[in-house]
Amino acid sequence: QVLLCGVIVTRPEDPLTFLEEKLREIMEEGLDAILWSTCIDLSLHPKLKRISETYLHTVFGLDGEQLMLKELCAKAWDFYSRNVMKLYFGEWIKYSLLRKNKRNETKQKVDLAVVHYNVQILRVTVRKWSTWVQVHKEKVALAGKRLQQIFKKIYLNAVVKAWRAETLSSLETKAYFESLAKESEKDWFGTNYLTVGHETSHLPEKALLQIFRYVNLVDLARCAQVSQTWMQLTQNSSLWSDINFSSVKHKLQDQTVVNILQKWHPYVLHLNFRGCYSLQCTSFKTISECKNLQDLNLSECQGLNDESMRLISEGCRALLYLNLSYTDITNGTLRVLSSSFSNLQYLSLAHCRKFTDKGLLYLGSRKGCHKLVYLDLSGCIQISVDGFRNIASGCSGIQDLLINEMPTLTDRCIQVLVEKCRQITSVVFLDSPHLSDSTFKALAECKLVKVSVEGNNQITDLSFKLMSKCCPYLRHIHMVDCQKITDAGLEMISPLKHILVLNVADCIRIGDEGVRTFVQGSSGAKLRELNLTNCIQITDASVTEIAQRCPELAYLSLHHCENVTDAGIQALGNMLSLISIDISGTSISDMSLRVLGHYGKIKELSVSECKNISDIGIQEFCKGTKYLEYCHISCCPQLTEEAVTAMALHCHRLTSVNMAGCPRMTDTCIQYLAAACHYLHFLDVSGCIHLTDKALKYLWKGCKQLQILKMLYCRNITKQAVLKYTATLEKQEHNDADPPSWLGYDRDGNI
Repeated sequence: QVLLCGVIVTRPEDPLTFLEEKLREIMEEGLDAILWSTCIDLSLHPKLKRISETYLHTVFGLDGEQLMLKELCAKAWDFYSRNVMKLYFGEWIKYSLLRKNKRNETKQKVDLAVVHYNVQILRVTVRKWSTWVQVHKEKVALAGKRLQQIFKKIYLNAVVKAWRAETLSSLETKAYFESLAKESEKDWFGTNYLTVGHETSHLPEKALLQIFRYVNLVDLARCAQVSQTWMQLTQNSSLWSDINFSSVKHKLQDQTVVNILQKWHPYVLHLNFRGCYSLQCTSFKTISECKNLQDLNLSECQGLNDESMRLISEGCRALLYLNLSYTDITNGTLRVLSSSFSNLQYLSLAHCRKFTDKGLLYLGSRKGCHKLVYLDLSGCIQISVDGFRNIASGCSGIQDLLINEMPTLTDRCIQVLVEKCRQITSVVFLDSPHLSDSTFKALAECKLVKVSVEGNNQITDLSFKLMSKCCPYLRHIHMVDCQKITDAGLEMISPLKHILVLNVADCIRIGDEGVRTFVQGSSGAKLRELNLTNCIQITDASVTEIAQRCPELAYLSLHHCENVTDAGIQALGNMLSLISIDISGTSISDMSLRVLGHYGKIKELSVSECKNISDIGIQEFCKGTKYLEYCHISCCPQLTEEAVTAMALHCHRLTSVNMAGCPRMTDTCIQYLAAACHYLHFLDVSGCIHLTDKALKYLWKGCKQLQILKMLYCRNITKQAVLKYTATLEKQEHNDADPPSWLGYDRDGNI
């Protein structure tokens, strides 16, 4: 017996016969009739379980006696195949996702590695580049030092050559004047000294040309008539590159301007017509022929209008400097400027009231004045915030800004201007009372070098704080009559290192503490000018500190610092750098004048209203100094003619003298002054009640360069003498009224 497919099969008795029979059946019925049980006896066939007893009954919908057919197997196989396929496909999806995730992870790691590699490469590159830059800088610095050494050698050679040439010229000049001194002993009227062969022809031409440059047009024409040599020198083109018609504005005729400019127009670079009211259309048309003109001053020219500027613009395209202040120009002129003067750098429109905000818009349109670095809008009260916005949009390169005498100026005007004009380095706001700390908050964006504000009661110490924080290169501070500035403000700017000029005049809240803190700061040793006028809290302690801490100080004003006495001024006696001092209205005496005159370097002295000084103090001071040029002794009724006589004898370089309010002066002191001080330009003798017509005659003979003479309250000087002797002066003032009570004396000079 054999177990086959779960059925026990018994071997037939005759196997060969059994097989033979089965083979015949297969041959008869065909291969399709072969079943797995063909070779098993029917009695031994297993009894199959009915399909209804399994779950296939439900799946295939079979009845109770139905067996599994081929179709059912196919259906079962299909069901099984789909399940297997679904199973394997799901596993394949999982496998694919796993591989994809691994690839992504690998890619991220590779990218990270690439970034890390690039960073390392960049770091190495930067390190090598930094090393190269350092080496390159050292090489450049070394080359710079070598070039500087070479430059110094070349410069030194040039200086030595120039010095040698100057020495030779000085020797020739000295020899010339020595010859003049010898000739002065002879009879001058017996020689023809105005001929071509005179000694003046031997003066070096360079020296003569240098002299002629300081001569006005009328005198230059007279010099041309002296000799043939001088005639030729006056025709030198270098004398006509800078023509100042303003010096002869009262005599100037339109045809004179035309003749001069037509002859010299190729050489003219600078023209000054300030105050020339007689100019006509022909003059302006002739100006346009000066193709190389760079500087033109038409300030206060009454005949100037838009048409005149149009004529000038036709030829003067190289103009760099233009002054149109106090003229009647309108928007038309500003339109001409924008289209014709694209290279313009300096422009003054001060007190021009007839243009509007729209005109300022032209400055930035078309070619525009985009190169402007200097702009003066003083007194242009018609300009609004929109006007400043127009300026900013077209002229963003402005560096110097002047807006004086403009009560309509507000913080907003400056704010809109600074939004685009970030290169401003200098601002001047005199008599602009409505500006506040907000203005300097806006200007903090600019690197200011110079600040000037005057007559403002809204600016406080906060502005000084902003300057100290944002303007490290500030050199010039002018904050006059700003009542809210205190010692704290000076303390805030004390760390600044480059301040050369500090003017806090009329800031009455400033005292010794503020001055001491400032001069002990970083700029004390560099300070060149200090003005403490009317700072009434200043005492000798401040003056002593200034003398110790400010070795470079050249200009000092202690005007009306009433608490300053001789003790403070004596400390200033050791300051070798001091050349100008104003101690008017202080409590000093002759002792201070003696100390100040000891080193003899003072050029400007003001001792007005000093009641404790006398003639002896002035005499002691003048004996010690020979360089005095400016001396004011006004309102010192105790001084006599001896003081002025001492000035005349010892100080021959005087150019400005003020003795107003000194009733004891006489004609004698004026005689000495006129005989010795030939460079005098300004003289004020108002209130000198004893002066007569003789004083004017002395001045007329001796002071040929006198330009301004004031003779108020001089009842002994007649109008006839004034008309006779002051006709050539630029300005003179005279009346014969009694002196006012504020001078401190009556009509007879009694105190």
